[in-house]
Amino acid sequence: MPGIISDLTVAGALFLRASARKLLSKNEPEPDLDKYSAAMQNLLNRAPEGLIKDYKWLDIPGNCPPWVASGLSLEIGDEISCFMAGRVFASKPLDIWLSLALQVWYKVGDGDIFRGTHSSHSFTAQDNGPLQFGNYFPNDWENLQGERQQDDKVYQTSSGGSRILIIRWHKPAVECLREMLSLGDFEGRLRCEIERIDIGDTTPKGWSYLWNIGRSNIFRKQPSESANDCIHCQTQGDTGILQKDVNLVLDKNTEISWKWCVDQLPSTLREDTVPSHDYLSIAVEFDNGRDITYYWSSTLPVGTGYDCPLPNWKGKEYHVVIRSGKEGLGEWKDERRNLFDDYKQYMGEPPARIVRVWLIANSAFQRNKGDCKYADIVLHGKQPLKVL
Repeated sequence: MPGIISDLTVAGALFLRASARKLLSKNEPEPDLDKYSAAMQNLLNRAPEGLIKDYKWLDIPGNCPPWVASGLSLEIGDEISCFMAGRVFASKPLDIWLSLALQVWYKVGDGDIFRGTHSSHSFTAQDNGPLQFGNYFPNDWENLQGERQQDDKVYQTSSGGSRILIIRWHKPAVECLREMLSLGDFEGRLRCEIERIDIGDTTPKGWSYLWNIGRSNIFRKQPSESANDCIHCQTQGDTGILQKDVNLVLDKNTEISWKWCVDQLPSTLREDTVPSHDYLSIAVEFDNGRDITYYWSSTLPVGTGYDCPLPNWKGKEYHVVIRSGKEGLGEWKDERRNLFDDYKQYMGEPPARIVRVWLIANSAFQRNKGDCKYADIVLHGKQPLKVL
């Protein structure tokens, strides 16, 4: 079971890893904000008349709670592009930091909060009102209005910050970005944002992302050599939970079966501590708000079960190791679990119904690559229910 000893062991391993990278100059250098600002301002200064309506620069310290006014008030239909640079540390000694795509969220007027999938994000305003930005981690959202689950004092543990350039265009964002690109670029930021817009939403049809984690481009429908109907998961330095609604009675015979091919695990350490909680999994959510998630561990023995170590997920999510180590990576594996028995063994008295199936990817802490394919997900009750 996880505890203080395993926490300290993992923290020690991460500290040694960070120290070695620093000694060998293999750490990803912190962004040079002055260079970033000067280069992007130069592009702004060269923009032809009639392209940019207005723009703002905004600095947000990593220990600042939401929400921070940008100085821009938007109207429905406004075309906006935001470019971000910086780094917000959860722990500088352990070199744990979150990508700004995860960390920085947006809010327009009284509308719902949202985030981008990259360090740049273009959008069309859906509401009238001031554009605001807010840090996400280490808190979590209570609702779509941006209220928080924990006291805002938790932000005091964070350091670093982000610098945001906000541009309001006269025309559709992608048209303006292409015109700007003809004048130059900095670190490929304009080109990458254009490519992101051109690719569009990769969310598999019939699935949606868990709102308080936010939309990402981790998952996409992509045929494989072994399965035509396959969802491919690729993650590095990000996180996402893909969900599909179902409605099924949970009884003693209820099972879930699936096939998966895990090519690369995102963690090299035991996953049951906060700073090493990177993993790939499939989960089932019940009508009591709890879920059980099955994953392939890098080191923990098969059968290991534990409550999620993340403070905002304790008592909600339970992890069960069903495969471990490197053996079998890169091969398609068939899995089948009795959900009633697993719930009773690991979590207590089973609830009445199953309401969702999840695919989870987290690589935010160690920022390693994770790669996995899922196929043939079926819930077995009185009649089989094909999920994928």
